[in-house]
Amino acid sequence: MTLRTLLFLVVFGALAAFVLVNWQVLNTPTTLSLAFTEVQAPLGLVMLAFIVLVTVLLLGYIVYLQMSGLLETRRHGKEMQAQRELADQAESSRFTELRAYLESRFSRSDDRRDEIERAVQARLDALESQLKASVELQANSLSAALAELSDRYDRDRQERDRQARDRLDR
Repeated sequence: MTLRTLLFLVVFGALAAFVLVNWQVLNTPTTLSLAFTEVQAPLGLVMLAFIVLVTVLLLGYIVYLQMSGLLETRRHGKEMQAQRELADQAESSRFTELRAYLESRFSRSDDRRDEIERAVQARLDALESQLKASVELQANSLSAALAELSDRYDRDRQERDRQARDRLDR
């Protein structure tokens, strides 16, 4: 129980006890003036009825405030849910846009990488053919140089052999 409810029950209980203890006095008829006429009625009961009426009106007002607060809270909850859904949709849209952007960038990167790879492969093929031609040219030059050296060696040897024979013959 909240403090407010407990306070209400204590005040209501004290009022009920007061009415029970003073019932005889509250029930005593008196002359009451209503500004235009006079009426015979017990003043205590009239005041008690007035207090009950004011209490019922205040309780009705409290219930009205509680209901309007609950309705306002519900309305705010619906608005917040709608805003949350809008935010989720916007976030989803941003993620979709980001995904599309990243996919296009990756696609362009892949295309660029493939293009570079083809260019590098073409360059490597050209260098390989140049290297083969250069190696072949060097091999031919080396073969020619070796053949020339071999010919010189053979001529020198023949010349020495001839000179050696000439010396022996002489």
